Amino acid sequence: MTNTGIRTIANVTRIALIGAAAAMALAGCMRTPEEKAEIAARRAAPTAVVMNATKGEAPTESGLSHYRDGYPGFGAPLTAANVQMNDEEAAGLQQKLTALSNRRKAGTITEAEYQRRVAEYRKLAADHGPETLSEITK
Repeated sequence: MTNTGIRTIANVTRIALIGAAAAMALAGCMRTPEEKAEIAARRAAPTAVVMNATKGEAPTESGLSHYRDGYPGFGAPLTAANVQMNDEEAAGLQQKLTALSNRRKAGTITEAEYQRRVAEYRKLAADHGPETLSEITK
């Protein structure tokens, strides 16, 4: 056999081995629908658990996992600490603020009244956090 024939056989064999290795590697990546569903369930965002305020009492249940010795484990996903504002509340607040701004632009509200309401909203924003925290810690 000539050198050209040997090279051709070697190249064909090399390509066949590369193709077989790629097929085996890709076959290992295939997952069944059940495996895909299990992986999607593990990757899904956890549902939030809203816990009621205890007013100084020890909480009855915790959102954290605990080890046998009682120390909390932080490996589990954490949950929400409080109820979040829903879309209707956000839309209502946006409408109130937009209406106030439109009344100011149209001149139907005095500048003093506008500034009084702005100060009222700013005071509410500044005091709301500490007030809520004091209610929680009572």
